[in-house]
Amino acid sequence: MSIQMTHRAGPESNPTGSSTTFPEVAEPVLRRVQDTIIAWFEDTARDLPWRHPNTSAWAILVSEIMSQQTPVARVEPRWRAWMDKWPTPADLAAAPTADVLHAWDRLGYPRRALRLQEAAEVIAADLDNRVPETTEELERLPGIGSYTAAAVSSFAFGRKTTVLDTNVRRVLIRLFAGRERPTTSPGRKETAWAAALVPEDKHVEWNAGVMEFGALVCTARNPDCQACPLQDICTWNRLGRPASATKPKTQKWAGTDRQLRGAIMDALKAAHVAGDGRHGVRLDVFTAAVTDFDPALLDSLAESTAAAVARVRELSADQDRINRLISDLVDDGLAQQVDGRLALPNS
Repeated sequence: MSIQMTHRAGPESNPTGSSTTFPEVAEPVLRRVQDTIIAWFEDTARDLPWRHPNTSAWAILVSEIMSQQTPVARVEPRWRAWMDKWPTPADLAAAPTADVLHAWDRLGYPRRALRLQEAAEVIAADLDNRVPETTEELERLPGIGSYTAAAVSSFAFGRKTTVLDTNVRRVLIRLFAGRERPTTSPGRKETAWAAALVPEDKHVEWNAGVMEFGALVCTARNPDCQACPLQDICTWNRLGRPASATKPKTQKWAGTDRQLRGAIMDALKAAHVAGDGRHGVRLDVFTAAVTDFDPALLDSLAESTAAAVARVRELSADQDRINRLISDLVDDGLAQQVDGRLALPNS
């Protein structure tokens, strides 16, 4: 099958540049892509627990929030434990915030846990403990953006939506526009273009299939083009897989504020589990200058808490920096400071 597309004049003709318009896709080509990806997904999809029949909409919503910027391998055990502990929105809404943050563990971006609990509170109090079905209703919940709303509406309720995560956008841009990767976030033109590619039938399988295809085959760094069943009509492959003119931004971890914030949170979680969190950890344990620090301050803490605090001090001895990050955590609702002590909220 030869690929036939109608290209409008504009930046999309340069596969290494940015794009403000997107190519029209010939119907035979689109039908082959849809059929191929749907069939590939039905044969190859990973056996993820939130894909099982009769999985609740709440469980699917939790999986989507947890999976944002986090590998599935790290999400699955946390998701299972979470659903065992809080199987409904009302269960999570009633949970102590400290327990919620501890259960989030090492998933990263812990504010997601707070937003998820806030969404659970709204669902439990205002929606009879039922996750809403439409994207419009879902987007009214705290912390639920357009992608998550579309994904939950599709995967939980079978509605026709346009699910645009990074994997989906990369597959579509490579196949049809010949560019290595999409822009940082989708605009209205890209969203409308992608919506026109969603089939009327099996649209749930299409949404899940393109996402899975981007995660397993058409990956960001090492795409397996040899194994791709669409390599002969992939515009990017046919053009010789040109590299984008701009390099993707990579987020460093070592030495960053994110790493140090995470270490402080780890210390508060350890204190919460050990019982130190009932009264909090003295602030000067974190912030005392090296010359003023008394190791005996750690003696009153459980071994796990003391080790976590020592890790914070190992990462940085900058008092101003640590104080700033502690203030940020308090402002974000991830910690509380009372009488010179720091703890998880509602510990």
